[in-house]
Amino acid sequence: MIVTENLSKSYGKVKALIDVSITFDKGQAITLIGPNGSGKTTLIKCLLGLVISDTGSILFAGEDIKGGYQYRNKIGYMPQIGRYPDNMTIAQIFELMLDLRQKKMNEVDHELIESFGLDNMMSKRMRTLSGGTRQKVSAAIAFMFNPEVLILDEPTAGLDPVASEVLKEKIKKEKEQGKLIIVSSHILSDLDELITQIVYLQEGKIYFQKSIEQLRSDTGEEKLSKAIASVMKHNSIRND
Repeated sequence: MIVTENLSKSYGKVKALIDVSITFDKGQAITLIGPNGSGKTTLIKCLLGLVISDTGSILFAGEDIKGGYQYRNKIGYMPQIGRYPDNMTIAQIFELMLDLRQKKMNEVDHELIESFGLDNMMSKRMRTLSGGTRQKVSAAIAFMFNPEVLILDEPTAGLDPVASEVLKEKIKKEKEQGKLIIVSSHILSDLDELITQIVYLQEGKIYFQKSIEQLRSDTGEEKLSKAIASVMKHNSIRND
């Protein structure tokens, strides 16, 4: 579905990505994890065409995305922090998105909006909303238009427990429909039931890419956070 080949990107002397080659397949829920500054955000922005890599290429359904933009219609994106015009209401934000795509909201879109409780807040202006409610708006927009690919950056950050569970159930359903889900998150406890593969980035390089089953088998740990900690501890001892 999406393939990056020898992707590299530098900001001045800082190397954000170094020869990153990853294959993201349909029907997979893949998490990008790693410490701050590891390159996760830069990689996501490259996939979205918001940042142009210095070298390497990105193929979407076999086509190079360089110079193109139509492929973005097949992607739903939820940023870590959604930024919207302060004076617009939630309803106006949704109407704007629908106008840009020249589409109408379907029954599934309404269900997610209602599950988040946004249907009772449509007249509220964005400047009055809490961070968690803004996250709900971002989530609803990401899932609109039935995208083939979902890229979710820290999706549960700021959400209350109920909204977090609603979102996770929605992600599960999308994965079951054969869609590609790419999630970047620091909250590993939220990912145990969702993820099929882990891509660990460190200092702009792929530290490892494994299926969740392989990672658990290699470490003997069931919880994702403990399994990753085990891998990192083992590598630290080996490198000493």
